[in-house]
This record gives sequence, structure tokens and C-alpha cells, in this order.
Amino acid sequence: MIRAIVTIFTVPDLRKKILFTLGMLLLFRIGAHITVPGLDFKVLHDYFSKAAGGQSGNLTDYIDLFAGGAFKRLSVFALGIMPYISASIIMQIMMVAVPSLQRLAKEGDFGRKKINQYTRYGTVLLCALQAYGITVYITSLHFEAQQGGKGMLIAGGPGFNFTAMTMLTITAGTILLMWMGELITERGIGNGTSLIIFAGIIAGAPAALGQFLGDIRSNQADAILALILLILFIAMIGMSILLSEGQRKIPLQYGKRIVGRRMVQGASQTLPIKVNAANVMPIIFASSLMIFPSQIASYFGSRYQGFAETIQKYLAPGTLTYFIIYILLILFFAYFYTTIQYNPKEIAEALKKNGGYIPGVRPGAHTEETLERILNRITLSGAIFLAFVAIAPDIFIKLWSLEKYSQLIHLFGGTSLLITVGVALDTLKQIESQLIMRHYDGFMDRSKKGAGRGARVVR
Repeated sequence: MIRAIVTIFTVPDLRKKILFTLGMLLLFRIGAHITVPGLDFKVLHDYFSKAAGGQSGNLTDYIDLFAGGAFKRLSVFALGIMPYISASIIMQIMMVAVPSLQRLAKEGDFGRKKINQYTRYGTVLLCALQAYGITVYITSLHFEAQQGGKGMLIAGGPGFNFTAMTMLTITAGTILLMWMGELITERGIGNGTSLIIFAGIIAGAPAALGQFLGDIRSNQADAILALILLILFIAMIGMSILLSEGQRKIPLQYGKRIVGRRMVQGASQTLPIKVNAANVMPIIFASSLMIFPSQIASYFGSRYQGFAETIQKYLAPGTLTYFIIYILLILFFAYFYTTIQYNPKEIAEALKKNGGYIPGVRPGAHTEETLERILNRITLSGAIFLAFVAIAPDIFIKLWSLEKYSQLIHLFGGTSLLITVGVALDTLKQIESQLIMRHYDGFMDRSKKGAGRGARVVR
């Protein structure tokens, strides 16, 4: 393991990519600690400390999980990268429903740039709306703190100047995060957006784990319960890896071909189909959509109390309606993304064109039907497994009344665990492919040099 890490940092290009990625993530963590101008952080901290454990506290903990602690600090990155993900969801659904966007998506690099541009515009709009909701939320906290004699949360008092400044700051923060994510994808290693979410989740682990271990030492938490949670955590990691790496290999056979003057028997190959082809995207998208209504309700709770209470009652994490809607969203996005990645009609046509077929299945329409049936069954089993892993932490919390440690359990299980495992595996695969590529190039160049051609070794 140590040798592999040393090897990674001996390759100049790969070292630059990794250091660039780490630098961007460090900037993200610094920005997560910069509070919006004009706020008293002590008053804010006291409020969230008091709200911890209640329904409101569980909601803010859940939102804060994906924002990397930035939401409770009301920092410049308070919204995290979620508005960009929400805008991407809307755009991808519209690409399926709107013919003009479908045509634009098929126009290659130009169409991709246009769609990305529309997604960015949508991100700005969503950021502005959510940032305004945050200003309303802060204003209600300000008056609540004043009435409780805890001081002034907003230094100069609420008003137009504070609203405009906060909206501009939070919107600019999310746009900056979006840009940083694109830079990581382009110049670094891994998917930038996923890595930002990954860094936010991991950042909260030391504090939550430290609190739990401290409670065990002071006999406030049961050591046997800690052992059970550790076993469940290891089992969840195993299930997450199986879910990320599991695949079904469909056997393929190619007919005889004429190569030169000889008749050559076609080779036997396989078509691998992943059990979870969409990876962590259904979880990220479903979580983003589930957070949004409760987040808006919490912002405007002081003005529309009845509506906010209804939303929070039925969509609060851990409720039955939350589970049902969350599972349905995961199933929908799992099928949605699998459909985008695997098109049975195109695969069947490509096999027929190249003389390939599935043994026992006629080429053409029958192959398409077979592939579609296999895809539907695999996707359903993978999506159900994905949904179970996602809701498991909330089940554990309800089962053992562990609301006090909800942040820790959500960090080391379910949605966050799937995201961290999925992103970590994807990033490691990219690093491995870079290493293999560099070793391959080096071997080819050395062989040419050894043959006396004087080829230059690329470093």
C-alpha cells in the first residue's frame, strides 16, 4: 500500500492532478468556515446546539451533512453543491421530455456546452430562491434570539441591505463551488461535484466520532451498542462495495469471419451489465429532492406555520412518508440513469452489425427484448438493494432511539456511506488507470529505445 502511494507521487502528471484536487478541496473546507457577513456566530451556535435532537435539529443535521457543516455555520457555502445537482436533475428530465433539448444533446460538443450553460443558469436561479429563504430563516432566528435575551444574531438588524448581501454571498459561494467542481473534473482526478460532497461528508466524521467515543468513556453510551454499530458499519461497507462492483455478464458469440484467405472462428465475449449502473447518482438526486421541500418549509416557517409544520411532519427524515417517497425516487432515478447508459435497441443493432449474438437468441428484435428484460430485472434488484442501504441508518435510529447520534449514524451508514464508497472507488479506479497508462507508455518507449531507435522516455 505504501509502495503504491509512493508510486502515485513519482508520476509528475498524476502528482499535479492529485495535489490540484486536494488544493481545491482545502479551499472548499476553508470557505465552509467563513460565516456570512453581519452574523454573530456565538448566538447562531447556541441556537443550533439547543435545537439538536428535535425534529428541526434532525432536519438541519441532515441538510448540514451534505453541506459539510457549512449550513449550521451559515457560511458562504451554506447551500453546498446541491442547487447545481437539483438544476442537473431538472435539465436531464427536460432532455427526455423536450424534443428540442434531445436534438441539442445529439449535437456533440456544442450541444453539451449549451446544456451545461442552461444548467448553470438554472443553478443561479435556484441559488437565489434558496438564499432568499435562508435570509427569511435568519431573520426569524434573529427575532427569536432577541426575545430570549440571547443577543442580536444580525449585527445591524434585518433589512434590505442584509437580505441583498446574504443572497449575493450565498449564491456566489455555490457558483464558486460549481466552478471548483468543474475544475477538479477537468484538471484534477475524479468527478469534482462528487468529491466536494465526499469532502463535506468526511469533514464531519471526526467530531461526531469523538463525541460518541467520549460518551462511551463516560458511560453515557453502551459499549455493546458501539460494537453492534461497528459490525453493522463493516457489513454496510461490504454491501456498498458489492453494490458498486457487482455485475451480470451476458455471453456473446461472434460468427465466422474471413481474415485474408482464411476463415476464422469468431471469439466468445461477454457484455457486462452493472447491478447498480447509476452508481450513487440516484441517492444524490433523491436526497437533493427530499431535502428541498423541508428546507423551504423551515425557511418560511414563521410566515406559513401550518404549511411548514405539515411538510416537516410528513417529509422529516425517519417518517413513513419520507421512506416511501425516498424509495420511489431512488427506484425512478436508478431506472432513469440505467436507461441513459444502456440502450437495448442500440446494443442489439451494434451486435447484429458486427455479426454478434447472444447464444440461443435470434439477432435483432429478439435480442433487444432479451436485453431489456435482463436490464429491468437487474436494475430492480440493484435499486431495491440501494434503497435498503440508504434508509438503513434511519431504521437503526428508530429501532434503538439513537436520535442523539443521528449525525454519526448518517455519516457511517446509508446515503453518506454509499456516496463515500462510490466516490472513493471511482477515484481510485481513475488513479489506477492513470498509473497503468503511464507504465504502458514507459514500457513502449523503453522497448523502442532498447531496439536502438533512440526513442525518448516520456515522464
